[in-house]
Amino acid sequence: MEFRSVNKLLEKSIKENWDRAALSNYQGITLSYGDVAKRVAYLHICFKACGLQKGDKVALCARNQVNWGVCFLAAMTYGAVPVPLLHEFKPENIHYLVNHCEAKVFFVDDTIWEGLSESEMPGVQVFVQMSTFTYLFARSEDLVKVRVNLSATIKEKYPQGFSKDDVLYYEDSPEELALINYTSGTSGFSKGVMLPYRSLMCNIRLAGETAEPQMNNESHMVAMLPSAHMYGMMFEFLFEMTIGAHVHFLTRVPSPKVIMKAFSEIHPDVIIAVPLIIEKVYKSQIKPIADKNKTWLRIPFVDQIVLGKIREGMINAFGGKFEEVILGGAAFNPEVEQFLRRVRFPFTVGYGMTECGPIITYAKWNKAKFGSCGMPIPGCQVRIDSPNPEKIPGEVQVKGDNVFLGYYNNRQATKAAFTNDDWFKTGDMGVMDCDGYLYLRGRSKCMILGPSGQNIYPEELEAVINNLNYVVESLVIEDNGALTALIYPDYGQGQTAGLDAEQVKARITAMLPDVNKQLPVYAQIRKIEFLPEDFERTPKRSIKRYLYQR
Repeated sequence: MEFRSVNKLLEKSIKENWDRAALSNYQGITLSYGDVAKRVAYLHICFKACGLQKGDKVALCARNQVNWGVCFLAAMTYGAVPVPLLHEFKPENIHYLVNHCEAKVFFVDDTIWEGLSESEMPGVQVFVQMSTFTYLFARSEDLVKVRVNLSATIKEKYPQGFSKDDVLYYEDSPEELALINYTSGTSGFSKGVMLPYRSLMCNIRLAGETAEPQMNNESHMVAMLPSAHMYGMMFEFLFEMTIGAHVHFLTRVPSPKVIMKAFSEIHPDVIIAVPLIIEKVYKSQIKPIADKNKTWLRIPFVDQIVLGKIREGMINAFGGKFEEVILGGAAFNPEVEQFLRRVRFPFTVGYGMTECGPIITYAKWNKAKFGSCGMPIPGCQVRIDSPNPEKIPGEVQVKGDNVFLGYYNNRQATKAAFTNDDWFKTGDMGVMDCDGYLYLRGRSKCMILGPSGQNIYPEELEAVINNLNYVVESLVIEDNGALTALIYPDYGQGQTAGLDAEQVKARITAMLPDVNKQLPVYAQIRKIEFLPEDFERTPKRSIKRYLYQR
């Protein structure tokens, strides 16, 4: 039987996996699917007492944790519209977004609540501490009466005990608004992306088709990306809940050390990551080994033995059980990609946007092409706005089940986001080969016009610079008609090599002529500027480019 309702798919999964583990805080509490259902039922009672109606907005702002998942599911299965907000947003931004989406209920962490004021969010009827479900503030005495503990509330509503037979969720329809997700992108102002249920179902089906047979109700997923971001929400949480898998939330800052430790203990079946994580592992652990074995890697047959050892070590480092690592959210360094393909490490690079819930293109690791981010997913069409899409980059445009409804309360931005024939304009530039594989060239807004009208994509230049020793990451900008590279040096690597900060900068500067030899004449880097601290980043670790333009 085919389910056209996302909520009914969740209802079915909860009933079938009642006693199985559903959500865990890494090295903390674990909830079974039955436990999740009981907490959802409790919140449904509270929603009704608060006067929450179908279609009303419920905002969530907290770090990844089990109750984040519970609150999200409770809102959606009630028929309300969850509005996840990134916990990295500043207080004034949170105030603005909660008001903009017209939220009636707001679930929030204690640490975030400390910087907020209920008076700045007059439309919210009740503020709830996410980890305990206690009320932080309510607009009326009637709402305060709902402050009772979970077991007493469930017992009153279900005197015979709450069981799987009591699970009955709101049945959604494809075009109905499922959630609002505010963009975190690199270009500044956040817009409220209205995603319909068909977009969620399109992505869930993609994950189900590509995951089989490796993911099922015995599978494990480490959720390290922000769940308030569509990439993490969809593929580290929501899809897993529809198949009865076990989600382990990393409740702390996902540093490479913490992530690798979690992988070694949990042994995830699939890994969802941003390129920066893999690139850091490559630079710190893999490249030094490869450099030491350069001679052996040039000898036929012997090179395969060395590469095989490196591959085995990498797979074990990532838990040893996974089917593939799926990368997205940012461009992948070509040198790292080339080496990983040489050792046949099972990874692939996908492409997506919040506006598409999020995936647009994908190819399984053993069918992926170097430099490509895959092919359009089922139910999605992609075209290149170019007179020669295979050779001349043009804007990537999308149409299909995954595409959003528009931006909440922003008709002007919605109109600007679509062509006259209703294709979504991604703002990304790319080409597409004869087999339908997409190759991104950069953001159209980031493109720099060369001295003779050439199109310069700074991401391509940055990929060359980022390969240098002692470079964490770079950003190429136009500065008075010339190209300047802003670089955040790897001072830690320099310290290990016995170099102070000035010596690290000198080493990088000395490599500029070699960098320019790899670049076209019209795209030469004229100057380097060093940053004292890392770039400001979005939650998916992309640089906030707009902060550094001149």
